[in-house]
Amino acid sequence: MARGGIPASPLPQRDGVDAVRLRMPQEGPWTTLRDHLVARLPMPAAEVDRKLAEGEFAGPDGRPIPADAPFVPRSVVWVHRDLPDEVPVPFEVEVLHRDDRIVVVDKPHFLATMPRGRHIRETVLTRLRAQLGLPRLTPAHRLDRLTAGVLVLTTEQRWRGAYQQLFARGAAEKDYLAAAPTAPDLVFPRTVTLHLDKPRGALATRVVAGRPPNSETHVEVIEVRGDVALYRLRPVTGRTHQLRAHLAWLGIPILGDPLYPEVRPDTPPDFSEPLALVATRLGFRDPVDGHARVFESSRRPGPWALTGPKVGETTID
Repeated sequence: MARGGIPASPLPQRDGVDAVRLRMPQEGPWTTLRDHLVARLPMPAAEVDRKLAEGEFAGPDGRPIPADAPFVPRSVVWVHRDLPDEVPVPFEVEVLHRDDRIVVVDKPHFLATMPRGRHIRETVLTRLRAQLGLPRLTPAHRLDRLTAGVLVLTTEQRWRGAYQQLFARGAAEKDYLAAAPTAPDLVFPRTVTLHLDKPRGALATRVVAGRPPNSETHVEVIEVRGDVALYRLRPVTGRTHQLRAHLAWLGIPILGDPLYPEVRPDTPPDFSEPLALVATRLGFRDPVDGHARVFESSRRPGPWALTGPKVGETTID
């Protein structure tokens, strides 16, 4: 049984991507399943007919559903969605650590954590499922698509809950590095506390004045080079785009940010100018064996970008 009580797909993954589960409504005017699918799915009727004829729709037992199958209320069918065209991300996912329970990687900029919206194949999850032969691999937490750095995934469903809860309750210690303009009028270190809200469908998170803070980040300056500074960010909470919104609110938006302080037009990605934000260090007490774990990335943002040997896992007794 999959997460949330949803049965596992009877169809095998395709290139690391799961089939989609479609549950029929309790009632409706449709005589055949085909009629319902035509009304429901965002594809031409001819495409639905093609998929039915080629056995693309399957029942819970994995067997193809006939083209003339009747509409059955609350029944379930599975199908692989047609994937969108995607711009290939020309960076590799580097594995920092792998054991029976978790895989820890150094995620590159521009690669989404998991399939969503326009990004399906070009995600860490899709790539690693195929590359490592781990079809049940699942992220324990997320990094923004434009953010690089340390990311933890679980290998099987039985480990998923323990590690996801670890991150959900804020029990992991996270350090980020960001390159942003200097701020001569601001005193550091400082703590930023704001109420953040991301309206449904909006690209950017907004700061809501007059409401109790729901986000907190500790900010300090590590080094200054001309008019650019290297900041260490330690988030206490994990709101969407929290670090990016906090620095933009301070008047020092992160270099290369297409959303803050203003949303730029949607253009093809410029892989030579990544967002200058990296999740550089992640530490937590392992929820299964109790060992302290620390993982680090050697990536650095903006003018501090460098190459060199990775710093892998350190076990603290």
